[in-house]
Amino acid sequence: MSAVPDRSRPPRGKVLVAGIGNVFLGDDGFGVETVRALTGAELPAHVEVVDIGVRGVHLAYQVLDGYDTLILVDATARGEAPGTLYVIEPDGPGPGAPPEAVLDGHRMTPDTVLALLGTLCAGTGGQPPRRTLVLGCEPASVEEGIGLSPPVAAAVPEAVRLIEELLRADEPGESAPRATAGDAAK
Repeated sequence: MSAVPDRSRPPRGKVLVAGIGNVFLGDDGFGVETVRALTGAELPAHVEVVDIGVRGVHLAYQVLDGYDTLILVDATARGEAPGTLYVIEPDGPGPGAPPEAVLDGHRMTPDTVLALLGTLCAGTGGQPPRRTLVLGCEPASVEEGIGLSPPVAAAVPEAVRLIEELLRADEPGESAPRATAGDAAK
């Protein structure tokens, strides 16, 4: 008797978790610090964790390697208390990046990268990720300086936990709770 594969669940595709930010601008380094903390965790083989930092062009080309899910980890100002975490699923690329931003490697923000993916995929025959999630953290300060503020630093372990939860979910983001790090910051 041979084993019959379970076709009721689709196979998991590759997942890219990308830490974004500038470690020289205080809390903007949240994404980088979070993926550094995540590198010590045991993750499934289909998950790749990278420190992108400010290299948006590298992110754009890495995504062309064929990921099913992209999780961007970044400082995200939305007006809440510093250290508040957000799990955001963008509807799709925004209204398009200005042409000069697409050509300027120093201004490749995550929004610009997502807007550029369609063009890059069309030119290479690749496919953009089926799903993109952003795990954001409300910064206290993005002024020049190295190191995270206390509430943002306290949110890093919770962010790692949330990423692990997203990776365990059948459909990342669907069942994930809205995240706040208010308790972590106390």
